[in-house]
Amino acid sequence: MDFKTLKDFDYKGKKVILRVDFNVPVKDGKIEDDKRIKASLPTINYLLQQNAKLMVIAHFGEPKQPSPEFSLKIVADRLSSLLNRTVIFVDEITGEKARAACSGIKEGEIVLLENLRFNPGETANDESFAKELASYAELYVNDGFGVSHRKHASVAGIPKFLPAAAGFLMEKELNALSFARDNPEHPFIAIFGGVKISTRIKLIENFLKRADKLLLGGAMIFTFYKARGIEIGKSIVEPDFIEMAKKLLEQYPDKIVLPIDLIDAAGLKVGSEFHQVDFYHMEPDKIAVDIGPKTVEHFLEECKNAKTIVWNGPMGAFEIPEFAVGTNKLAQGLAGLNGCKVIVGGGDSAAAIAQIGLESSFYHISTGGGASLTFLEGTELPGVAALRESLNKFR
Repeated sequence: MDFKTLKDFDYKGKKVILRVDFNVPVKDGKIEDDKRIKASLPTINYLLQQNAKLMVIAHFGEPKQPSPEFSLKIVADRLSSLLNRTVIFVDEITGEKARAACSGIKEGEIVLLENLRFNPGETANDESFAKELASYAELYVNDGFGVSHRKHASVAGIPKFLPAAAGFLMEKELNALSFARDNPEHPFIAIFGGVKISTRIKLIENFLKRADKLLLGGAMIFTFYKARGIEIGKSIVEPDFIEMAKKLLEQYPDKIVLPIDLIDAAGLKVGSEFHQVDFYHMEPDKIAVDIGPKTVEHFLEECKNAKTIVWNGPMGAFEIPEFAVGTNKLAQGLAGLNGCKVIVGGGDSAAAIAQIGLESSFYHISTGGGASLTFLEGTELPGVAALRESLNKFR
């Protein structure tokens, strides 16, 4: 890699500012899922074991202004429990209190600063805000892969002022996704779901050039059906992409694999009556909500000899239990493949796998939905570019 990784620096007695992704789901004042916190524990523990003076920065939610509802205090408490040591929480990001806490930190201690997004300079990638944060430390580590597609001050700004390295999680993510995107073992299958083709078109075009087969699910398939003149009922279609879908079907007739049966329903809500139908028998007043059992079987048949599979996006409205069957059955089938590296691109795909408890059955499940999507599209992540530029600046 053309940037520093965690073991390239000596951290003893050094002040280190560590960007992580602690944007965890919270309900009724309780953390529902702490996987993102746990994902950065190897990096945090390593830095503390190396006697670094560790300052952790993160964001939580999308607050319009500072609010107790979006405070990272709840995360500090969970992190303390997971580390079995005190995490010093500071209820501001910049200012006298933050500066005093960071200047007074001792070797092997850890400070967590308040929600970065309480300061508008974070999302604006304000240079003065980045410089202020950088002034607290001597080294910068980015372990927040899930935010590295954002050109924010803590991601793209701080490395302009400090020598920088990728944390263990960041390195692991980039290695797995680089393998999938740039050097997969063949046969290579890509499986993509999602609502809109417009948000997946770069991904689809990139992988049509690389994969042996491209299996498509989710609501975006109806733009392809529409391009074929097939009845899609009330399902979502993007008129501006019909012509593009038609061209892709003509250009890659043997690569693009669409569902052969669907589950249709009167509406997208719990309790809606639903039926299995062949894709060309949809009724005009119905909406498709999932792939059908024939499609699951067909997709898994396509995958049975694969050496590498990339999966990004659920096959239907998986958040409604009745409409999660196709996604769940596909996940179960992929989990059972032998000799195949299945790489899941985070986001809703990862959430669907977590719902049925199969996370340990996959080669890699990304912690960043948007970041993995951007990376797999072939677009450089601002967080990665910043690490590389830091290496060039602080050689």
